[in-house]
Amino acid sequence: MEQLLHYVWKHKIFSLKELKTTTGQQVEVIDTGLANTDAGPGFFNAKLKLDGVLWIGNIEIHERSSDWFKHGHHADAGYNSVILHIASEIDMEISRSNGERIPQIQLICPEAVRTNYKELLETDSYPPCYRIIPSLSPFTAHSWMSALQMERFEQKATLLNERLKRCQGNWEDAFFITLARNFGFGLNGDAFETWAHQLPFRAVDKHRNDLFQIEAIFFGQAGILEDSNGDGYYLRLKKEYIYLQHKFELIPMNTSLWRFLRLRPTNFPHIRIAQLACLYHRAYGLLSRIMETETLQGVRDILKGGTSEYWLTHYTFGGSSPSRPKALSNTSLDLLIINTVVTFLYAYGLHKGNPVLCARAGSFLEELKAENNYI
Repeated sequence: MEQLLHYVWKHKIFSLKELKTTTGQQVEVIDTGLANTDAGPGFFNAKLKLDGVLWIGNIEIHERSSDWFKHGHHADAGYNSVILHIASEIDMEISRSNGERIPQIQLICPEAVRTNYKELLETDSYPPCYRIIPSLSPFTAHSWMSALQMERFEQKATLLNERLKRCQGNWEDAFFITLARNFGFGLNGDAFETWAHQLPFRAVDKHRNDLFQIEAIFFGQAGILEDSNGDGYYLRLKKEYIYLQHKFELIPMNTSLWRFLRLRPTNFPHIRIAQLACLYHRAYGLLSRIMETETLQGVRDILKGGTSEYWLTHYTFGGSSPSRPKALSNTSLDLLIINTVVTFLYAYGLHKGNPVLCARAGSFLEELKAENNYI
């Protein structure tokens, strides 16, 4: 049942009646969020309105609302960002670790959806819509996909405009924050976006020529330099951050937001932050360079990154590992291009009235190898 509720929420298969919380608040779903298959809430970065007020955060789904306490979420700070709890049976109120109540809605799955969902799960044929595809003409299929692509562009451009407002219209800052979020590759997306918003970009720009100082600010703002013990490089970074923290009145984020469970070492926040620091150090005017690059390979070359020498032999501070370059894989680069570069090309093209950039966004997508999401 819980898996089916995830499906219903993800695809907005709601009843025709108005969605309301158990306390009567009107619910308007803008974006169901990014489905999470790892530890943490079921959906990241959802956007909805409660009685007209916009909320951005995570969604958790259970069969019964009491499962929230059964699974220990009430004592886990990682679930404090949940803005809405969904259950097919509401048997009690739920709360965050600080005691705050969390809005809930009861979501009932339509019987027709249950039947079709069961059939799709039991069908071996691929893809699941096998009965429909053969009946479509190539022209219809291509038109359909083009329409879906434009709808997706429009959705992402709308979300980008919200981020631009938070950045006072600074496109470069908004680009880096979006890029940072996507460096979280789902599991740490929220944490990376929170971290990026904590970065004092104008202060960092004053030290852009010194990679060590950029790393000090980046790791310090991530709250990763809070321990008193560490190796020599860690202690040097911490000392530098304390100086810069005092100079620019910096406030680090809460380290409890970072997640490590079921992550490969190359996906550890330490490595991703080191890669972003190196990218920020060597690619001044990052968005401008992306906008001027006409080839997909050229974009990959800009984003492929690297790290400082220390991270060639480390995945975290302390214990060393065999020397190995920590560059982004081609798959990771393509995901960043899909979720960051293409979105900005299209949105910036609309903003500047430049159809060439909008067309380039589409051509980059067509040039990328199709993802294989079939398991």
